[in-house]
Amino acid sequence: MDPIDHILVVDDDREIREMVAKHLAKNGLRASVANNGREMKAMLETNSIDLIVLDVMMPGDDGLVLCRQLRESKHRSIPVVMLTARDEETDRIVGLEMGADDYVTKPFSARELLARIKAVLRRTRMLPPNLQITEASRLIAFGNWRLDTTSRHLLDKNDTVVALSGAEFRLLRVFLDHPQRVLSRDQLLNLTQGRDAEHFDRSIDLLVSRLRQRLADDAREQSYIKTVRSEGYVFCMPVTLVGGDS
Repeated sequence: MDPIDHILVVDDDREIREMVAKHLAKNGLRASVANNGREMKAMLETNSIDLIVLDVMMPGDDGLVLCRQLRESKHRSIPVVMLTARDEETDRIVGLEMGADDYVTKPFSARELLARIKAVLRRTRMLPPNLQITEASRLIAFGNWRLDTTSRHLLDKNDTVVALSGAEFRLLRVFLDHPQRVLSRDQLLNLTQGRDAEHFDRSIDLLVSRLRQRLADDAREQSYIKTVRSEGYVFCMPVTLVGGDS
């Protein structure tokens, strides 16, 4: 029997979090609730959580801050669906840049949220497990480069810092987490852009091109990121974890 997915609903509105939790439970999922970031972190320490539904507009640390903190913690691989009362494009982009996997705008239907949760869980399980990054080994080495997963900086062989945009960092992390594996454009779009992926059918190609420029990866030789015709892209370089003080 397959394990039941455990969803944590984080929202300061009691009616919303209880409504969502009840609907999830009715549809075969296990649901827990938290009122704020402190309760969320406590739940993460004592429970195995498969996905977090996280409200943006909360007092204290809001959902964007909590999402960023989550992505910098040992729980970084847990997918996040953001709830927001705002429908501005900038707010959606910021949420995705902070590491959210999808978002739903309030007011929303419980059925829509359930569908998005299941879609994110499916996407997350399409790929092998991530590298297990620890505080002692927060650098990922590949070729002449190292990626600092805490500062989100790219370091060349002379320790010169190359700044990455949020989208570039997320794409590189996907490649480094799954080297030597062909990843389709749909997989890369879903993992880097979430819900908006369907609206930017060429964006992944442009983002790969930008990342190649950062890595000084010649488009013809493709030493790091190779284009696989009709399939997608593959990160060719071996990847290793190194100590944070090296």
